[in-house]
Amino acid sequence: MNLTNLFLIAAKSGVEIGTKSGFCSQTANIWQIAGYVLLVFKIVIPLLLIIFGMIDLGKAVIASKEDEIKKATSSLVRRAIAAVIIFLLPTIVSFLVGIIGGFNEQAQADYELCRTCIVNPRDSGCRGRADALWKK
Repeated sequence: MNLTNLFLIAAKSGVEIGTKSGFCSQTANIWQIAGYVLLVFKIVIPLLLIIFGMIDLGKAVIASKEDEIKKATSSLVRRAIAAVIIFLLPTIVSFLVGIIGGFNEQAQADYELCRTCIVNPRDSGCRGRADALWKK
């Protein structure tokens, strides 16, 4: 199920898309919580990968075995690459969804509110942003 289908299902269920009572306005708190969870994972998982890689490398260096040092070094490099990919994955997904687009003007405004709450959950409150968006 993609985001466009989610908006279509919400529209069929009586939720007005692109209004103050729209799907993203009504579920802004949920999107904000999802944004905080994503933020934690985006920071914690790469840090853990790098820390565990450094611990493995430290053990190999202390053991002074050339084979273990090479394996630990390659493992650290792979973990660092995985950490960078995990850190950038939300940005890549957001970029791809932005390219796909295909929303009408009202759905686009609703989508932008959901996107803002997920990408920047520390924003001055998604609920407040939703209210300000629909006062125009």
